[in-house]
Amino acid sequence: MKALIALSGGVDSSVAAFCMQNTGYDCIGVTLRLFEDAPPAPGRCRPCCSLEDVNDARAVATRLGMPHYVLNFCEDFKRSVIEPFIATYREGQTPNPCIECNRRIKFETLFLRTRQLAFDYLVTGHYARIEKSGSRFLLKKAVDTAKDQSYVLYMLNQEQLAGIQFPLGTMTKSAVREIAAAQSLATAKKHDSQDICFAPDGDYARFIEQYTGIPCPAGDIMSTEGVKVGTHHGLIRYTLGQRRGLGLSFNTPRYVCAKDPAHNTITIGGEEALYTQSLCIQRVNLIACERLTSPLRVQVKTRYLQKAAPAVAEQLEPDRIRVRFDKPQRAITPGQSAVLYEEETVIGGGIIVPL
Repeated sequence: MKALIALSGGVDSSVAAFCMQNTGYDCIGVTLRLFEDAPPAPGRCRPCCSLEDVNDARAVATRLGMPHYVLNFCEDFKRSVIEPFIATYREGQTPNPCIECNRRIKFETLFLRTRQLAFDYLVTGHYARIEKSGSRFLLKKAVDTAKDQSYVLYMLNQEQLAGIQFPLGTMTKSAVREIAAAQSLATAKKHDSQDICFAPDGDYARFIEQYTGIPCPAGDIMSTEGVKVGTHHGLIRYTLGQRRGLGLSFNTPRYVCAKDPAHNTITIGGEEALYTQSLCIQRVNLIACERLTSPLRVQVKTRYLQKAAPAVAEQLEPDRIRVRFDKPQRAITPGQSAVLYEEETVIGGGIIVPL
C-alpha cells in the first residue's frame, strides 16, 4: 500500500509520516508551495507554507528515508483561495481562507494528484478521525479535544474520506511531540503556525488593497437608530463584534453589529445588538447523511475555537439549511462556516449567509 504524505514542515505532519511508514506503507512526502514567502511581523509566529517549512519538511523526509517533492500550487492557490477571499471580504463578509485551502487545494487538487499517481491514501497531520459505519464514512472529532480540527474538514465528501488517513486523530499533542523527539525529527520543538500565509502580519485589509491596487473607500458609521455617528476607514477593516479601532467614544461599549456593502456603511450598537438566534448556511456539505429529512437536534459551531451550542437544524432546500439555536448566539458572521455535530460526529456544514 502506498501513501502520499502532505508534509507541511510542522511537527504534526512529520509524525503522521512516521506513523504511516512505521505501519508498513510505502510513502513519499510532498510539500506545497502556495504563496511567495513573506517574513512574519515582529512578535508573531511564522505563517504556514514558508520557505523554512519546505526546508524542515525536506529534513524530516531525509531523516525518515522518504522521497520528498515540492509541488508548486501557487496559481491554484491564487485562483481558488486568495481571489475568493478578497471578493468575499469586499462583499462585507468574513471568509475563512484556511477552510477554502482545505477544500480546494489539499483535499481537491492534491487529492486528485494522489489518485493520478496511483497512491492509496492522502495523509495529513490533521487532528480528526475517519470511521466507517455501514456503507458510509463518518468524520469524527479528535481524541484530543483541545486540538480537534474537524471543524475545518466538514467539506470532505465520501470519496475523499475513503482515500484519506489522519493518523493523529487518536493521539494527543503531547504524545505527538514525544514521538517526534524520540525519532529525532527536526520539527519536534517547532511552534505551530498560526498566521495566514499571505498575510503574516494579520493585516488583511492592507493585503487586499496592495494585492488589488484598489483602496477601500471610507464611509459612514451609523447607530442602530439610523443616525450617523462617525466615519469608517474602509469596510474591509471591520468585522462583526469588533469593538476596538472604531475611533469613537461613548459612555457604554459599542460594537460593529452590521455591515452594508451596498451603502458602504457599518452599524454599531450595544452588545445586545450582536445576538441572533438563527442562521442559514449554503454551499452545504453533509457527511453523515445525504439529506436532513426532518428537523435534527445538533450542536453547532460558528467559529473554529468556539464551543458548540445546542440547536435544531432543518434543511429547507438541497443547498440551504436553517439553524435555530436554543439561546441567542453572539456575532454570527456571514462568510464564516457553521458546522453541525451529533456528539462526536460531524453531520455536515456550510457557509453562513445573511438572513
